[in-house]
Amino acid sequence: MFSFFRRSKGSSGRVPQSPEGNAPELGTGLDQRLAWFQGRLDNCVDAVFRSFHGAGGQRYGLVFIGGMVDPELIQENLIEPISREEDRELLGEAPAVDFSRLLISACQLSVDPEVALRYVLEGAVLLIIDGDARMICYPFAKFEKRAVSEAQNEVVIRGSREAFVEEIRTNVTMLRRRIKSPELKIQSTRIGKHTKTEVLVIYMEGICRPELVEEVNHRLADIKIDGVLESSYLEEFIEDHPYSPFPQIQNTERPDTAAAALLEGRVIIFTDGTPIALIAPVTFPVFFQSPEDYYQRSYASTWIRWIRGLFMFISLLAPSFYIALTTYHPEMIPASLLFSIAAAREPVPFPALFEALIMEITFEGLREASIRIPSAIGQAVSILGTLVIGEAAVRAGIVSSPMVIIVSLTGISSFIVPSYSLGLTLRLIRFPIMILAGSFGLLGLSIGIYLVLLHLVVLTSFGVPYMAPIAPFKWKDIKDTLIRVPWRLMKTRPSVYGVEPTRRLRNLLHQEGDERD
Repeated sequence: MFSFFRRSKGSSGRVPQSPEGNAPELGTGLDQRLAWFQGRLDNCVDAVFRSFHGAGGQRYGLVFIGGMVDPELIQENLIEPISREEDRELLGEAPAVDFSRLLISACQLSVDPEVALRYVLEGAVLLIIDGDARMICYPFAKFEKRAVSEAQNEVVIRGSREAFVEEIRTNVTMLRRRIKSPELKIQSTRIGKHTKTEVLVIYMEGICRPELVEEVNHRLADIKIDGVLESSYLEEFIEDHPYSPFPQIQNTERPDTAAAALLEGRVIIFTDGTPIALIAPVTFPVFFQSPEDYYQRSYASTWIRWIRGLFMFISLLAPSFYIALTTYHPEMIPASLLFSIAAAREPVPFPALFEALIMEITFEGLREASIRIPSAIGQAVSILGTLVIGEAAVRAGIVSSPMVIIVSLTGISSFIVPSYSLGLTLRLIRFPIMILAGSFGLLGLSIGIYLVLLHLVVLTSFGVPYMAPIAPFKWKDIKDTLIRVPWRLMKTRPSVYGVEPTRRLRNLLHQEGDERD
């Protein structure tokens, strides 16, 4: 039983010390320290305080949070062994306690009660020994957590099915399973005055630029906030341009996507309590890529990327283009089509701009409703609601049938963009472009496109140009941007991230065989 408390032979024997200073002076008495913890945890009905006598009359105290620890571990591996009379040989009659026999490899020692309290609030069991200032925190936490399941937002046909969960250690394990290298480095910090949320910065040493890791840690250290409940809190604080509608940090729930980013020299940021990991830096073309692009044939992946780009433009510009043509430039529409549109719009009392705004806002409302209501009926509400409302609006003469077609095509196109955050941005900036097109025609549409492109060009993500490798143009990185060349041709990592060394593909097996021949 007491082998549980023995330090492993491979351990150095060093006692972990508190990194914090200015510890309150509480002495070594058990009652005084228990009273201090009771005062700090006053009105906390789930806080448990217990004192008992061990062999030889030595007094002990326990502090933990009920519901966060495993009571069987406490009873079987802590209280019973210390209290049993036959264990007198272990503890002896002397008042001094042999700490080397009480420690386990994962426990923490502290003389600072504030540090010990932090461990208790994280689910540890605190052992206080009368007459000794050192306190032992045992990792007996037991939390209910969600099992690893299939990714919900980044669905693929071929590839890994598992997704990150809310437990940060499980997420690290999933990364370790994919990258079995000692160069995979993990740094930990805590953010939030009250939540003290654990945040991990993960990178590949020797591939990722040290300056990037230093900058990420610097920006995280500058965050002073009461609490961090989701990784999006951090995202808004550390991105280069926080007031831009475009996402400058990639987020993912897939371990394979995170592992691929690490091998490209980028940094992963894990936040405890959320399954969404942050990836920095990122460029605009990355948001059009799917993990499945690298699991399919290169020709198919390239074709799908072009399809995504085409429908991205449709999602952003189709309503504005329709408004501009029907309002200011009807001569550009073929006569037969123009007559059909005019006949359909005859009973509609609104101009094309207001007609489009009515339908777009209605469609956005239905989309939001389908997300919030139970999943079993959400899809039905989205599809049936669009059809029923669209048909009723056409019959009532509120909107025209061509506008229903345009808005439906726009809605379908927005779902093709793999990144939800970028899709949300495109839906947002669609409205000001529609207003410009409705006010100035194709000139307004051109102005809107120009302003968006100008904004994209000036954006950066941790110093990396947002539109790279298109602007500035880097020919050798185009092989994994507009197209996806076969793996045998992707010999180097993306140069836009400034990684060293750049080569990731060595000689192929058949080439080595030819050389031996």
